[in-house]
Amino acid sequence: MYRAIQSVRIFAVALVMVFLAAPGFAQTDAFKQALSATIAKDKEAVKFYKSRGFKPIWMGRNSTDRRRRDALMVAFAQAGAHGLPAGDYDAAKFKGNIAAAKGPKARGQMEGIMTLTFMRYARDIQTGVLTPSRVDSEIARKVPYRGRLGTLIAFTKSSPSGFLKALPPKSVQYARLMKEKLALEKMLGNGGWGPKVGAKSLKPGQSGNSVVALRNRLVAMGFMRRSSATSYDQNMVNAVKQFQSAHGLSADGVAGPGTLAQVNQSMEQRLSSVVVAMERERWINRPLGKRHVWVNLTDFSAAIMDGGRETFKTRSVIGAQDEDRRSPEFSDVMEFMVINPSWYVPRSITTKEYLPLLQKNRNAVSHLEIRDSKGRAIDRSAVDFKKYDEKTFPYSMRQPPSRGNALGLVKFMFPNKYNIYLHDTPAKKLFSREVRAFSHGCIRLNDPFDFAYALLAKQTNDPVGFFQAKLKTNKEARVNLREPVPVHIVYRTAFVNAGGRLNFRRDIYGRDAKIWNALKREGVALRAVQG
Repeated sequence: MYRAIQSVRIFAVALVMVFLAAPGFAQTDAFKQALSATIAKDKEAVKFYKSRGFKPIWMGRNSTDRRRRDALMVAFAQAGAHGLPAGDYDAAKFKGNIAAAKGPKARGQMEGIMTLTFMRYARDIQTGVLTPSRVDSEIARKVPYRGRLGTLIAFTKSSPSGFLKALPPKSVQYARLMKEKLALEKMLGNGGWGPKVGAKSLKPGQSGNSVVALRNRLVAMGFMRRSSATSYDQNMVNAVKQFQSAHGLSADGVAGPGTLAQVNQSMEQRLSSVVVAMERERWINRPLGKRHVWVNLTDFSAAIMDGGRETFKTRSVIGAQDEDRRSPEFSDVMEFMVINPSWYVPRSITTKEYLPLLQKNRNAVSHLEIRDSKGRAIDRSAVDFKKYDEKTFPYSMRQPPSRGNALGLVKFMFPNKYNIYLHDTPAKKLFSREVRAFSHGCIRLNDPFDFAYALLAKQTNDPVGFFQAKLKTNKEARVNLREPVPVHIVYRTAFVNAGGRLNFRRDIYGRDAKIWNALKREGVALRAVQG
């Protein structure tokens, strides 16, 4: 809504100038007056034009300005393909307004409109339409915004077409997502995936209309070759397994309620997930690090990426779907690991979970030490826990290194204000679950030792021996990473894997639904392409 009002204001202010400007000014004065009024509220635009004596970059009569106009119109025409608010960048409307701008006042107005719209477009396509934290405070991502004035200056010194083509993210993932978006739009325009499957569940050996409907949707989605089979045969079992793997489901080949719920998701829902993923890709449009850790919360996985290639991957457990426990999204740098770590219980867990237990029984949670403000262990029998509450409790709690430690035997640290890190856990059974949202926010790893070996391999010839030697001491040991590794905790419900397969995951925290609604309010719409 704000963007729409802003666009109307830009046109309105400039239109008023056309009628209010006093007659008799020289053409250059009329142009400058109209341009100044149009950009008056944008400090960067004003500074830019003052530095060049209010000479135009779009509406001049020379070939350079014409090339800039033409290149911008080509870029605007593709805005919808990138999942931007196409109405803000209506190339046909802009062309008409440019052609109609005959006099100096009208050209000055149009000059300002084009510059303001160019700067908004550059930011939209480069670093996103939305501000992440305004959509959800748990999306704590620092977007790598480029300076608007610097972008404008750089544009005037570059090839217009080449500059505009270089604005979108250059990541492989963004290109793959855009390709899938265009393919989905064509399929949507040609009827989509066909009727939904009416059954609650289906299994091998069955036949009937619901099996045929499942077969047809699997064919349309690209998981199965065209077939006239009407029974749930081995080909369908294999196709269902592929579908399940691509949707984060247990790949057993049986179309149970969970699988059919995903099979029956509408194409519009899937397309909106891709559009949201493209917006998210713009938020992280910067070098990720030649080696980096990629934690996708919705995929319940953590991977090490080397030169764009996944060299290690493990299952993860993430924060539970609870206001105080959901894992935030952000990027930081892993600096060290701690072998045989102590667990310093977070204040929120100490006061909200353990204090009530201690008030009932001072010997509760006996595996934890209670410490005063100077770090000294205290005698429980000397404390009346009932006289404290969440705010006044003066003690902290610590669990010494052990196999039963809540952090397991190793943790991986990238110090941050959210107190989030990756770590081992004694609760191994949770990794067999399909949905693994159980922690207090930190990321638990299924294969923490192997993760450690992969990290240490960059700085020792014997990562296993080095790690195990530290582990066997049973003493807490900090190991610095010689080359710190960027960590990106992301949330992608749509992504394309290395094999080129479009994957979808459940929106476990409901964040993508919020993003899509926010994008719609800004004018982003789904497209169905005929033909």
